[in-house]
Amino acid sequence: MQTLYLVAVLPPEPVFSETWAMKQEVHQLTGSRNAVRLPPHITLIPPIRQSDDFEVKCAAVLTDFAATQTAFTVNLKNFAWFGNRTLFVHVSEAEPVKAFHAALTDWCATHLPEVPRENRPFTPHLTLATRDLPAAQVPELRQLFAARPYAATFPVQALTLFRHNGRQWQPRSTIALLNQSSEG
Repeated sequence: MQTLYLVAVLPPEPVFSETWAMKQEVHQLTGSRNAVRLPPHITLIPPIRQSDDFEVKCAAVLTDFAATQTAFTVNLKNFAWFGNRTLFVHVSEAEPVKAFHAALTDWCATHLPEVPRENRPFTPHLTLATRDLPAAQVPELRQLFAARPYAATFPVQALTLFRHNGRQWQPRSTIALLNQSSEG
């Protein structure tokens, strides 16, 4: 059986609740179900279909990878769009996230070849809504979020493996990064 998996960074509180409230607002304004199918996150490995035994192997590989990585900071600032389909919170100062993603991609190439390399450039972002936004409501949504300032900073101290159960995404493993204070 083929199951969908993805790997993401989840923001801690209070950023989690702030961005979750925005996702719910978009859902209420537009009816977008995709807005509330996943908690606020930054995708590191986009959804991939794999056999059920992939989960255990992936969690083990991610644990080994995380043991080599120290915590880093993500800065969020305001909102942006991919075309008219995806509204997201913009990651400002994206280099630490890009470096982490590149290290994860290289690690997977060696230790988890089932994860394909992406064909498009990695643009770290925290999605608020995607794909099912009604086109007629996009101009109003653009205006609403263009006028709204938002800024937040949070430490990335873990990554999360999600599995889709056929209806929704469920966190399966949360894997802590090497604690920065243990560095000598």
